[in-house]
Amino acid sequence: MRRLWLAIRLFFLVLFHSAAARQIAGLLAAPQVAGPPAAEKPKPTPAPAAPPKPVRSEAITLLATLQREARLVDFVQEKLDAYSDAQIGAAARDVHRECGKVLERLFALRPLSAESEGAEVDVPWGFDAGRYRLTGGIGGEPPFCGRLVHPGWEATRCDLPVWSGSASAARVVSPVEVEVA
Repeated sequence: MRRLWLAIRLFFLVLFHSAAARQIAGLLAAPQVAGPPAAEKPKPTPAPAAPPKPVRSEAITLLATLQREARLVDFVQEKLDAYSDAQIGAAARDVHRECGKVLERLFALRPLSAESEGAEVDVPWGFDAGRYRLTGGIGGEPPFCGRLVHPGWEATRCDLPVWSGSASAARVVSPVEVEVA
């Protein structure tokens, strides 16, 4: 049973790793020996390396998801000169709604601040510059007090789809669609 498992492991190792395939081919071409001497124990074979990670950027995966489910790229790339404001508004409403669904499903966005825009807020001493952006007349040392301009957003999760396509399609945001008659 161990030899069967070894054969399966070697098959995938040779199939997916060219360096390992060359080494094994060299071993097979070498003259056969009776086996290791009784005092010498065979060395354990290393586990096959994990398959390489797909070559697609997560940013492209996100953009492709927004295109597929909300037609965001189509909307942004469309020349709007020939359309009325009402037509643009109707299209924008659909894209806005569907993009919101995608963002909620993938990221579950929540405001960083519970305060309403325009409210007075305190920025504590030792604040995280990644969570607060200060604008206006900044001087002195924290804590600071100011008017909330934007509550910020935080992703409470990140569930991007996993790319499983080919390397040649890794940068495709939206494939060519052809309706065959």
